[in-house]
Amino acid sequence: MLFLCTGNACRSQMAEGWAKELASDLIKIKSACIEIHGKNQYAINTMAEVGIDISAQESIRVNGEMLEWSDVLVTLCDNAEEQCPVVNAHIVKLHLPIADPAKIKGTEKEILAEFCEARDKIKSRVEYVLEKIAASH
Repeated sequence: MLFLCTGNACRSQMAEGWAKELASDLIKIKSACIEIHGKNQYAINTMAEVGIDISAQESIRVNGEMLEWSDVLVTLCDNAEEQCPVVNAHIVKLHLPIADPAKIKGTEKEILAEFCEARDKIKSRVEYVLEKIAASH
C-alpha cells in the first residue's frame, strides 16, 4: 500500500504510521510525495502522542518503481490526485483527501489542534482502507 500526498511530510507519513500500527506485518506500507518537503515536527510530535514513532520516515518522491510495487494507492490530497503519475490497471486507487495541517497559521495551540484533527481523520481513513482490503480477501 502506498500513501501519496503533496510533500510526504505530514499526511502521508501519518497514514504510513497508522497503517503500520493497525495492519501489523500483514501489509507492506510506504508513503511518498509529488514534491519533497522534508519532515514536519508537528506531525512527528502528534503521532508520538498516540504512541506511533514516525521520526525515522523520510520525505520520498514517488517513482515508477513504487507505483509498480503498490497494489493499493491512496491519495490524501487533491494535488496528489491530479499530479499522480499514471498507474497500472492492477492498482486499486483511492482518493481520500484531508486538508494540509502544515498550511494552518495561528498560535501553537491552534496549529497543534489542527495536526491532532488531521491525525484522527487519517486514522479513520486508514481503518477504512484496511477494512476494504480485508473484505476483498
